[in-house]
Amino acid sequence: MGRQLSRMTKRELTAAVGKRYRSAVPADKKPILDEFVNVTGYHRKHAIRILRGAEINEVGERIGRRIYSEAVREALVVLWEAADRICGKRLRALIPVLVESMEKHGHLQLEQEIRDRLLTISAATIDRLLIRARKGADGSHRTRGIATALRRSIPVRTFADWKDPSPGYMEADLVAHCGGVMAGSFVHSFVLTDVATGWTECVALIARDQHLIVEGIRRTRARLPFPLLGFDTDNDSVFINETVMAFCREAGIEFTRSRAYRKNDQAWVEQKNGAVVRKLIGYGRFTGAAATRLLSSLYEASRCYVNFFQPSFKLKSKTRTGAKVSKVYHPPVTPYGRLLASAEIPESVKEQLRLQFAELDPIQLLREIRRLQAALVAKGQAGESDPSHSAEETAMFVRSLRTAWQSGEVRPTHRKTPRPPRTWRTRRDPFELVSSTVLQRLEESPDLVAKELFQQLQVENPGVFPDCQLRTLQRRVKEWRSKMARRLIMSVEELVSEPSPQKSVEPNL
Repeated sequence: MGRQLSRMTKRELTAAVGKRYRSAVPADKKPILDEFVNVTGYHRKHAIRILRGAEINEVGERIGRRIYSEAVREALVVLWEAADRICGKRLRALIPVLVESMEKHGHLQLEQEIRDRLLTISAATIDRLLIRARKGADGSHRTRGIATALRRSIPVRTFADWKDPSPGYMEADLVAHCGGVMAGSFVHSFVLTDVATGWTECVALIARDQHLIVEGIRRTRARLPFPLLGFDTDNDSVFINETVMAFCREAGIEFTRSRAYRKNDQAWVEQKNGAVVRKLIGYGRFTGAAATRLLSSLYEASRCYVNFFQPSFKLKSKTRTGAKVSKVYHPPVTPYGRLLASAEIPESVKEQLRLQFAELDPIQLLREIRRLQAALVAKGQAGESDPSHSAEETAMFVRSLRTAWQSGEVRPTHRKTPRPPRTWRTRRDPFELVSSTVLQRLEESPDLVAKELFQQLQVENPGVFPDCQLRTLQRRVKEWRSKMARRLIMSVEELVSEPSPQKSVEPNL
């Protein structure tokens, strides 16, 4: 194989052959194209594009094809953080609601072009644009202990028996906050999930007791937006007992159970155990009344956030072909959205839900969740403090969403001890003497690419800037453009306190 052509040679060859190719008749273009492909090694379609006159940048991409700018990515990161870092498909369904809610409460101010891009972005593009942010964000069985006759008297309901139930049939489970050690007493979370809508309620229990389970059902039943029709549990003795059975019988609630050691029979609540409880609380050990009170406050704050602002998937169909199982899901929708779409929910209840949703601020809810998570981990008195938030504190929290991914895990219940930030340089800044000149030219010509700027510096300062320093300048220019993009998406009060791009970038340049 012969020696490959240099980049500059390929450009010169493209310019020369391109003129001949464009002026040739269709019958003569094929031999010109064949010869050009053999010499350059380009793909045939790529060769046709550049010979027709398409501009090519330094990395081989066509200029002008970028749809989602840095400003769109910055705004997307803020929305992703405000949605508690959900996946791209769920975030895609939430973006219209979240943008409208954040703009209504003054947390976000988007230009019309950026807003249109966010509302039409696909789930795959969301995941692609959030790759950098996501990378930066870095059991034993119980004894049965239940009477055989009592267990047999409760009907068994498997995952295949649900079909399409009405809102009100809920699966229930207990989550132990034991820290991996089942010995001793510790706090439990009593979780109930509606099969039809995904509406989830959590109750903190200071101990594992059947009477507390009944109180948890009674409390949850009073605040549900629909009547509690069914109660489905596993075979835990804290559920399978006369106390719980008598309560369900008196209240007219259908009581069913799953098969022993078949977690998939309770797939809906098991999914919420991880996506809601473990995501909020983690796997630490919590004991005592103080931790129970903090956990109850956390569930109170997260209740509206999970049910009104967290879309979830629902299985539509499942087919098996040999050993392969194919699943099809409905588009992700919030439990609130499924209740509004249900024909079995009265219009009066839907109107109450709409009024409640109009008053909710997702940023305030998320901030309160973070505060209570920190208090739960610290086991201090922070949970007893005034939960009210000033506008300035809320604005600071919104600003932190933009760069929260750089700090790794933001949930205090999951956070590891961070490394101290590195604030020193190991070598002299090569652009220290020309930083003011670089910033001035970027301000005058925002579209100026880093390579052209670097070539200008090399001409003005012969022998000072070797070619290997181009990448350093490209990173600096990217940082400057990122700071300029923030000014397009942040709210007015944040623009006052945000440092100007020149002052914040100048030490780096």
